[in-house]
Amino acid sequence: MKTCWIVTKEHKAVLEWREMPVPQPKAGEIVMRVRATAMNYGEIAVGGAVHGGPEKLGGNEAAGEVHAVGAGVTAFHPGDRVFGRVRGGFAEYAAALEHQVMPMPPRLNWEQAAAIPVSFITAYEMLYPPYGKLKAGEWLLVTGASSGAGVACIQIAKMLGAHTIGTSGSAEKLARLKTIGLDVAIATRGADFAPRVKAATAGKGVDLIVNLVGGSVFAECVNSLARHGRLAVVGYLDGVLEAKIDLSAVHVNRLEIFGISNTKLTTEERAQAVSGFARDVLPAIADGRITPLIGQVFAFDELPAAKACMESSATVGKIVVRGI
Repeated sequence: MKTCWIVTKEHKAVLEWREMPVPQPKAGEIVMRVRATAMNYGEIAVGGAVHGGPEKLGGNEAAGEVHAVGAGVTAFHPGDRVFGRVRGGFAEYAAALEHQVMPMPPRLNWEQAAAIPVSFITAYEMLYPPYGKLKAGEWLLVTGASSGAGVACIQIAKMLGAHTIGTSGSAEKLARLKTIGLDVAIATRGADFAPRVKAATAGKGVDLIVNLVGGSVFAECVNSLARHGRLAVVGYLDGVLEAKIDLSAVHVNRLEIFGISNTKLTTEERAQAVSGFARDVLPAIADGRITPLIGQVFAFDELPAAKACMESSATVGKIVVRGI
């Protein structure tokens, strides 16, 4: 089968096409015929180096039909339409653990389903207990709000009844986010948004922040929080991995700072995240309250162009790649 690998060369991620055998399911696994997969910035931006080595078969999520099941798998059967986090979605067939796969809601097409697993489950972990604990009536701030995870956060927050603020350097992107429920748009690429956040929240500050930008805005995020506020450290679009922290502000205001990453999740933690998402958020996707926002769709042979599109930050929402 045709596959596409992410290879780290001279500290950059490049794509390489390779022919590989179709994977065979191990115990507790399914093998999916990939109909669509999606791009994730962290996977491409850092290459394979922090994901277990200098190269990896690309693609962390996919949608398609069950091709084969391994020993002990009872929830799925060949032909079932499914989606979830997989190992190697940049391929004709991909393997996945049974507990990482979910039945595909009938209202979704392949591209919409493929846009969900990584961004939406990550957003779920940021917003729901035991971490974000976002409630109806609270305020959420998302820095770098036009990314796949940022869009998912806004959509889930609106489903919960929370108010949303988003930052982006593009007025056009913010206008698009307004159409999916963003309440307050702040056009900026700098660390200057705290006064506008305080103004929007009657001086209180926000209850939860999802920081997708990185260290360059970390201190400003702390300044934007209300008492008992929570700050999620998620992405590094700016490439800045260090930041100063006002310990007094954290101390006095009883702030919570936490990180969300899939890199070191245990099998049990991954299973818990998927089951929680399927219970709390997937029904809203199935009944139409939430529809994944797709920025652009590419053919499988256009994976290099999809990578370039993502690196250019030219879209709002997920970049999806159709299967062969």
